[in-house]
Amino acid sequence: MSQTVEGVIVSVRGSVVEASFEENLPPINTVLRTGAEKQIVIEVLMQVSAHRVRGVALTQTQGLSRGMAVTSTGEPLKAPVGREVLSRMFNVFGEVIDHGSQPEGLQWRSIHHAPPPLARRSTQSEIFETGIKVIDVLMPLERGGKAGLFGGAGVGKTVLLTEMIHNMVEHQEGVSLFCGIGERCREGEELYRDMKEAGVLSDMAMVFGQMNESPGSRFRVGHAALTMAEYFRDDEHRDVLLLMDNIFRFIQAGSEVSGLMGQMPSRLGYQPTMGTELAELEERIANTDTGAITSIQAVYVPADDFTDPAAVHTFSHLSASIVLSRKRAAEGLYPAADPLQSRSKMATPSIIGERHYRLAREVRRTLAQYSELKDIIAMLGLEQLSPDDRKVVARARRLERFLTQPFFTTEQFTGQPGKLVSLDEALDGCERILADEFMDLPESALYMIGTVDEALEKGQNDSSKDDGSEGDESDTREGQHADDLHEA
Repeated sequence: MSQTVEGVIVSVRGSVVEASFEENLPPINTVLRTGAEKQIVIEVLMQVSAHRVRGVALTQTQGLSRGMAVTSTGEPLKAPVGREVLSRMFNVFGEVIDHGSQPEGLQWRSIHHAPPPLARRSTQSEIFETGIKVIDVLMPLERGGKAGLFGGAGVGKTVLLTEMIHNMVEHQEGVSLFCGIGERCREGEELYRDMKEAGVLSDMAMVFGQMNESPGSRFRVGHAALTMAEYFRDDEHRDVLLLMDNIFRFIQAGSEVSGLMGQMPSRLGYQPTMGTELAELEERIANTDTGAITSIQAVYVPADDFTDPAAVHTFSHLSASIVLSRKRAAEGLYPAADPLQSRSKMATPSIIGERHYRLAREVRRTLAQYSELKDIIAMLGLEQLSPDDRKVVARARRLERFLTQPFFTTEQFTGQPGKLVSLDEALDGCERILADEFMDLPESALYMIGTVDEALEKGQNDSSKDDGSEGDESDTREGQHADDLHEA
């Protein structure tokens, strides 16, 4: 234990606290404690002079005043690690917030770590299967890589993350860590309850810095979750799935802290150190010789503007980007991943194989051709297209519907049982649709199914309700079609 040093608070401005120390000035990132029973926690971010430090409070600062005593712990903020963290929910200080007792036998480690050195990093590229058709076929994820879920409010980022947790914990022998940065407390409570009911909580830990907490707390909760993940990768040699919701809130918290500390804002009001702060977090997520941390991060895109600095900086760290489209969500095509905007660095023949690469390109080409033909169809109607173009439209619409999927986590809302589809089954389905094997079936037979064989059975039931007409491409018809499909 480091030696404690006593000082005095000299100013309190919102969450920013300045303290004076006559000797042994606390280093950057040191934790200070003050207030009744030392409940108020401050992290040092700046040394202002030879005897004064400035820090940001990680807790509320009510009751603080000038002249109060402050104690330097001599240590940085620490996070609990070990198997005891599994099945529990923590805050940024490592305190349990699931109404249970604090687990015993925990080890504590500093949340500030350097990324693993290049010599320890694995150079092998492996696919990380999710069981979700549209992701595995068109934007495969990398084991030990970072994938981003981009989208505005209400397009399904959190639902997709929750589904991935369910699929990974259920079918792979790894550990899942969920990190909620600046999210609603309702979402944390629902996630905890859902994971408990699904029976996957025993291999999962959760860390939350909620919306109502101070910016300092929200800014550090990602580092705390990463420290827990690094323990399982480096000490227990296990693969870890780290889900972060939402990385934009981390950038937002950093922006608030930067403003509070008096730094001059940069472009669009973001902090000048945004690139560095994001890199310090992202570079710790890596595939090493002992295990891998695979990260899937939800990224809120302000006003659906992908040129926003927060989105641009996050893009540069990712091996896969899954862009969720509001238009597809409005059409009832869930998951609403846009196959033409999403991308993956793994989609090369040397990694995913020739067949997968060829099929993914063919699916994208078909959907891109359909996208170009939509304007002509809207103005002139489907009958004005050439026979070849009509076939392209029919294939594309069937592919769009096949790439939808019922989720386990939405069963209670849709009444449809969730489906997990292997990569081979998903590729087989795309290949058969591209070969025009399902042209005689109504489109609705391919909507919200698992494997493509289910379409044959569903088609017989739906044939009386859906005549397979594809002539009217107006938005009204598309919405009506989605409603009809839900009823079917």
